[in-house]
Amino acid sequence: MSVAERQPITFLPTNKPEQARRFYEETLGLSFVADDGFALVFRGLGGLSLRLVRVGKFTPLPFTVAGWETGELEADVERLSARGVHFEDFGLPEQDERGIWTAPNGNKVAWFKDPDGNMLSLSQHT
Repeated sequence: MSVAERQPITFLPTNKPEQARRFYEETLGLSFVADDGFALVFRGLGGLSLRLVRVGKFTPLPFTVAGWETGELEADVERLSARGVHFEDFGLPEQDERGIWTAPNGNKVAWFKDPDGNMLSLSQHT
């Protein structure tokens, strides 16, 4: 079996594991699996694994490091906003007051950060 046939795992850094666990589990709704001492392990739909790896001080990257595709972007943004998630405003043309940017081809993206400042996104592709 090739690597392409294996289930991917996403790794993100955290130095705020308690806040991160609440955010990913309660706010985003991922299923918490375990705290193995090195990482908080979550499972999403389709079996995707997310490992929030405990690290020392780090500088979050200025671009998206993980995201989710959705067929209901506006509804998801509304639900997460109601749970306290702040969507980023980059001042992009075609970005609305909710933080949803519509690309020239009709794709839509909304960006937000986790408690560690990791840039995440929701996207809807035409």
